[in-house]
Amino acid sequence: MADRYLALVTAEPIDRAAAEAFVTTRSDGALVVFEGVVRDHDHGASVHALDYEAHPDAPRFLAEVCAEIADSSGLRVAAIHRVGALAIGDVALVAAVAAPHRAEAFAVCAQLVDLVKERTPIWKRQHLAEGTTEWVGL
Repeated sequence: MADRYLALVTAEPIDRAAAEAFVTTRSDGALVVFEGVVRDHDHGASVHALDYEAHPDAPRFLAEVCAEIADSSGLRVAAIHRVGALAIGDVALVAAVAAPHRAEAFAVCAQLVDLVKERTPIWKRQHLAEGTTEWVGL
């Protein structure tokens, strides 16, 4: 079923256009793309950078999530997660879903993002402006 989903963990900047092109077909009237962007704060603390680290099996877990969503929805889906050092404004996650109608595309994309965050063993280390670091998602 890998022709119904794209799942990738990469240290390279994410190619949003590739995710969009993968999911979109001529019968789709809606394309929903989520971008998780590194922000400059978290829970009231200033953040100046992030490091994302992945478990060696993270690509398999991401593929399983994408396959599950593609199978249950019947739609093509894409999820690409970046690892390594990211700066404020960098894109850490792209999730894309195309569907004949917008409501379905929005719902399936939201479900995809939630499951990626819940099941894919990728963690972030936040570098705080005060000089400390903290791990999130462990």
